[in-house]
Amino acid sequence: MPEESSADLLPISALQHFNYCPRQCALIHVEGLWAENVHTVEGGHLHEQVDKSGVRARDGVRTARGLWICSHALGLIGRADAVEFPEMGPPRPVEYKRGRPKSIQADRIQLCAQAMCLEEMLAVEVPEGDLFYGRTRRREIVPLTLQLRALTTNTVEQLRNMLTKGETPSAEYHAKKCGNCSLKDLCLPQGTRVGRSPSRYFARALKASLATDLQHEP
Repeated sequence: MPEESSADLLPISALQHFNYCPRQCALIHVEGLWAENVHTVEGGHLHEQVDKSGVRARDGVRTARGLWICSHALGLIGRADAVEFPEMGPPRPVEYKRGRPKSIQADRIQLCAQAMCLEEMLAVEVPEGDLFYGRTRRREIVPLTLQLRALTTNTVEQLRNMLTKGETPSAEYHAKKCGNCSLKDLCLPQGTRVGRSPSRYFARALKASLATDLQHEP
């Protein structure tokens, strides 16, 4: 990929959204929709404690918090929760999440993208990173394997393709995922037809409501 201006770089966080649910990702990054629920509020509080920019040193490890990183090769930009720089050894990205470890790869893809940004910026190899989960209060060590890197690169390509087209994928209802999603009431996964955009759905509903009100005016 040729080098791009910062305006053309995709947010690293969108990779996590896309892998969790492409429709959720499009609602946020194509249609500009957002809503809070208990999960996003808890996550926000956790990141308020973590995302205070600055560098701290402890036990021979310097930790940079809120560090801006980017990769022109991948076309990504974002802010790492924390990057640890030990006196000996490569840097180590640490991503903080409010919940528990997930079976899907969304969090690992986001972490891997951060590592690949660091590799490009610092000309070093980053073999692994950590995911810290607020519910378990434990770190999950994530080896940044060739398979995970390939999955991350492929996810970037799929994300870019979706955002370039500007299309919102159709709704697919999954009880657990949809139940935890703050955008459930905007997405309407059980009520929208295939290919229907929530913003267009609400626009049509508003238009129909106004037409009905006009018909009943004296």
